[in-house]
Amino acid sequence: MYQALLITLAALPVIIILFLIYFRDKNKEPMVLLIKLFLSGFLSVGIVLILNDLLSMFLPFMQKSLAEKTIVELLLYTFLGVALVEESSKWIMTYIFGYKNKEFDELYDALLYAVFVSLGFAFLENIWYVIRDSSINSALMRAVSAVPGHTCFAIAMGYNLSMAKFYEFKKDPCKKKKYLILSIVIPTILHGIYDFCLMSQYQILMTVFSVFIIVLYVFSIMRVAKVAKSNKKIKFKNKFCKTCGKVVTGEFCSRCGTRQE
Repeated sequence: MYQALLITLAALPVIIILFLIYFRDKNKEPMVLLIKLFLSGFLSVGIVLILNDLLSMFLPFMQKSLAEKTIVELLLYTFLGVALVEESSKWIMTYIFGYKNKEFDELYDALLYAVFVSLGFAFLENIWYVIRDSSINSALMRAVSAVPGHTCFAIAMGYNLSMAKFYEFKKDPCKKKKYLILSIVIPTILHGIYDFCLMSQYQILMTVFSVFIIVLYVFSIMRVAKVAKSNKKIKFKNKFCKTCGKVVTGEFCSRCGTRQE
């Protein structure tokens, strides 16, 4: 009974955030696609384990406990061994199953895709930590920190992937490349700052962490609201104008000027 309660507490924040992000999408994505993205988050856990084993072969300090690591080793561990490895793994799944998908035609879409992948990852991670610690306090702490944290990193990743897709259709390869790079770099930096401050246990860095997490949450909520409100099209399918019948490939008919829904 206690284990069931712990699993419920671990899963609940993931479910709540998924629904909140999903219902902000004006033009709903296929549920089959979203389930596939969520489950691909499970696969990203496997990629993380493989990459961590490879890194440990070249960076022996990766296997040290947090207490044994120097401040430089901790910095490398959090930014390289945790943040870059995890965000790259989630990025690969988002790119394969989301960015390349034919349904990706609005700015909000990649944000939604990245969150579903990231929370698939966070779901397994949360279950593992909560069962390992066998603590309700651990489940509650992760509900207000780790799960929202993963969501914020995913929002940054998804937004930049959307911008990359936008410039892909604008035939601007330089800006596409720029945003593809940012879609990994920015989440990695945010994730690295988050983990470094938290794992260091230095009082000043814990204070920085408190300010950082508030700013991160507020900015992410504002980003979601802004993108959901505009939900700009980045790809248009051929359709007939509802007024004059001309084939339209954009948002407005080139013959009569009627805006297409």
